[in-house]
Amino acid sequence: MKAADIKVFKASLEALRARLRGDVSTMADAALRKTRSEASGDLSSMPIHMADIGSDAFEQEFTLSLMASEEGTLELIEQALERIRSRTYGTCDECGGVISKKRLEAIPFAAMCIRCAEQQEHPHGDRPRQPR
Repeated sequence: MKAADIKVFKASLEALRARLRGDVSTMADAALRKTRSEASGDLSSMPIHMADIGSDAFEQEFTLSLMASEEGTLELIEQALERIRSRTYGTCDECGGVISKKRLEAIPFAAMCIRCAEQQEHPHGDRPRQPR
């Protein structure tokens, strides 16, 4: 892969990493707030409706799930940046072949070529049927 291409992918990965770090930080703040009343500054002793408590719990669990997903993506981005540093970026971790530029443009942190990724996703050849 050309040095100019590597530079573009590195910038793309760093921008994505910065955005996700900001998102995770914002979500962490949201997930860590205690209750709807505390978040709004209402510290009165009025009881909270049970449905509000359930909504808060669901929202917190959903936010934590999103954070875990984004932190996984952040780890993949860090691994891709390490591959750039070690000059193995664009090489499939599985077969050693070239990862297509189009694939890297779509998923800049991809560690495998399309064929190896599909084999890992569907190890027994049980790929879903394509619509006609």
